[in-house]
Amino acid sequence: MSVVEHPELGLIECVRSMRTRSIRLVVRRNGTLRITYPLFSSLSKAIAFAESKTQWINATREKFEQQGKSYPTITRHEVEQLRRAAREYIPLTVKSLAKRHGFSYRSLRISSAHTRWGSCSGNNSISISLFVMLLPEHLREFIILHELCHTHHHNHAAAFHQLLNSLVGGRENELNRELKRHRIPRIEEI
Repeated sequence: MSVVEHPELGLIECVRSMRTRSIRLVVRRNGTLRITYPLFSSLSKAIAFAESKTQWINATREKFEQQGKSYPTITRHEVEQLRRAAREYIPLTVKSLAKRHGFSYRSLRISSAHTRWGSCSGNNSISISLFVMLLPEHLREFIILHELCHTHHHNHAAAFHQLLNSLVGGRENELNRELKRHRIPRIEEI
């Protein structure tokens, strides 16, 4: 890998690879640019390709910058506080809701996932992000019920939604809309 400083595009990581057949360009969320190009191509061709995509690169960087502004941030210390609270709240709530509604699950994991609030594997192992602790309690329970419903239906087919909707008093769509207004925060780098 080499790094090229381009007058318009900034620093570009350039990787020559025998596994790629064409020039690939990636803009990372932090704005850095990476070009991967095949062995039969040259660095100058790869740079020329990036220059031809300047408008797309700038638009993508702008989009990521705007998305970054819309995400809340949290410090590492706050994450540890959430982790402690999650260890107290999540296992008891999952166990209580499972018992109340007749669900069983294989295991429970509290994760620090940034891409989803929760998940359920094919063997009924549930994972809940510690960041649910930032949500109101009714949304935390909604997420947990969502994952418990996946222990019966491992998809989002009609039967899954009927079950979940029945457990939340016919408010599944309303709760989903409310949940979409919340974002998992990014951890501040200090």
